[in-house]
Amino acid sequence: MFSTVAVYRNQHYDVLKRECQESRMLFEDPEFPCINSSLFYRNPLPGRVEWKRPGMGLCEGWGEISENPHLFVEGISSHDLNQGEVGNCWFVAACSCLALKPYLWQKVIPNWKEQEWDPKYPEKYAGIFHFQFWIFGEWTDVVVDDRLPTISGNLIYCHSKSHNEFWSALLEKAYAKLSGCYESLSGGNTGDAVVDFSGAVNEPINLESGNYRTNPKARDKLFSDLLTVFDQGGIISCAITRELRLPNGLVKGHAYSVTAVKRVRLGHGLLAFFKNDTIPLIRMRNPWGKHEWDGPWSDSSQEWEKVGIRERANMGITVEDDGEFWMSFDDWCQNFTDADVCRLMNTSLLSIQKVWHEVVLFGSWAKHTEPLRNRCGGCMNHRSTFLQNPQYMLDISKDEEQVLVSLQQRDMKIHRAHGAGQSLTVGFAIFKVELNRKYRIHDIITQQNVATSTYINARSVFMRKTLPEGRYVIIPSTFKPDIPGDFMLRVFTKQDTGCRELHLDKPRVKCWSSFMGYPQMVTHIYVHGAEGLENQDRTGGADPYVVISCENSSVQSRVQRDTRDPVFDARAIFYRKNPHKPITIQVWNSNTVKDQFMGQVVVQASLKDSQDPQTLQLKRGREMTSASMPGLISLRVVSSTELTAM
Repeated sequence: MFSTVAVYRNQHYDVLKRECQESRMLFEDPEFPCINSSLFYRNPLPGRVEWKRPGMGLCEGWGEISENPHLFVEGISSHDLNQGEVGNCWFVAACSCLALKPYLWQKVIPNWKEQEWDPKYPEKYAGIFHFQFWIFGEWTDVVVDDRLPTISGNLIYCHSKSHNEFWSALLEKAYAKLSGCYESLSGGNTGDAVVDFSGAVNEPINLESGNYRTNPKARDKLFSDLLTVFDQGGIISCAITRELRLPNGLVKGHAYSVTAVKRVRLGHGLLAFFKNDTIPLIRMRNPWGKHEWDGPWSDSSQEWEKVGIRERANMGITVEDDGEFWMSFDDWCQNFTDADVCRLMNTSLLSIQKVWHEVVLFGSWAKHTEPLRNRCGGCMNHRSTFLQNPQYMLDISKDEEQVLVSLQQRDMKIHRAHGAGQSLTVGFAIFKVELNRKYRIHDIITQQNVATSTYINARSVFMRKTLPEGRYVIIPSTFKPDIPGDFMLRVFTKQDTGCRELHLDKPRVKCWSSFMGYPQMVTHIYVHGAEGLENQDRTGGADPYVVISCENSSVQSRVQRDTRDPVFDARAIFYRKNPHKPITIQVWNSNTVKDQFMGQVVVQASLKDSQDPQTLQLKRGREMTSASMPGLISLRVVSSTELTAM
């Protein structure tokens, strides 16, 4: 609610505007001057470029480009935009999506009424504008002057259909300033631009590999998901790989904004109401402002005769080549190859809707010659260095929890002019670890790799994963080791998971360690499960759980319901001050009144013990000679005197 806004390159809009008004000079931006390097770094434009202001102001009259300039003409609309001469359809598509969301564009274009031209008070106009973008985790205010590049008096780049409307051209200039120059906007990802406009979480979807074309259930599930995202204010875009205009009117290698997702009622009158026969449709807009899909459900197709007049009127059906068109969802899945689904995550505590708990963590892949200090280990293909990467721990306390993870690196477009600009190939892995782990992982023993994202040279990588109760560690990495970079990790859950970075490799040496003792050995215990346990109820079942105890600490597993052959999958790690004291593993039956003891085993956990999996008979007491109890327990014990061994 009370987020602050950073100022880009220390240019404060209010201060600069006031200085221009007092000096009666129009603002000229020294950080993004009207020179060729602000336009391109490699490919010159075909013509003589002149930088012109939409209107003059400060009592000098109006009219370098327009005699009646405005930020908005009859409001803001997704139909306002035309792409221009740079290959940034991805950015224009994101602008079309932005125009549909007043609560977003009023953040991106702050105090827009104050920024608007006012012909009654031309002396107030100072030729300065500002826009706000969500850049690597914080809103950033970017100032620009209003000098726009033209050839033969016409705007070169993004422009509105109305000759005197300039919000899109000025917004594009601010974004080009962030990216170094206009040419740096040639080629990009719509989802990335939407994230910059909103702080949303982008989930890329491959429509070819996701079985959406051949599996009706998967397709229906996807439509329901997209409908929910759209209804909750999310932003969706799509594209077809490889640029080529197809016979059906679509364009390959081109980004489209999704402007509506809807189940459309078929039929006419009351019969349609009671029959409730619907078809999933999706509406898109081509950033070129022309060239539309000409298949079923296109503007003038016969399919619209199946829809009542009132329903068509509510949908705003028009028959004109304005770049906006409807398709059936089936055709959309068959023709498009990629989609970006940007979710606006509701984290407000004052909301009555579903609220997500968000943790934002910043880190770096930094090289160091000392292994314990290196944080640049590469992916799991590099087993000897992978665990040197940054590590982040979270706890799932419910039976299961849906976790959304987004790994984002810094935008690299600003480096394109210097021959760089490619995103690093990044991804992350999630491990289920010991229930009591507090220090960094140094070796994979029995810890389970429950999920691994794709590794891709994209600005962000996203994953949705449902995790059962337990403790987990997320390890983000570059694909290859020794490649430095910065990243932002965002983790969304319904409840607070206490997500935090693991900094320490082992317990600290404290001032009282010489009196209280310091760990001499580390032991990892993995209890896989048990079999043949004693009946605990009339139905012949049990509700067992396991407790692992060492010195003065213990770990308890989840209760396994109605089974005599439970799979506990429980892990614990102990830093032992008294290695001669054994470790006890007890099995208990969960009961409403009083839990029942079902047996135990005692392991010495010394360096001489086997590290192989073991199956042991449950005993009544701690001694080897004590009476046996029904059931066997399977476990594995690994110990080391090197505290950073595991």
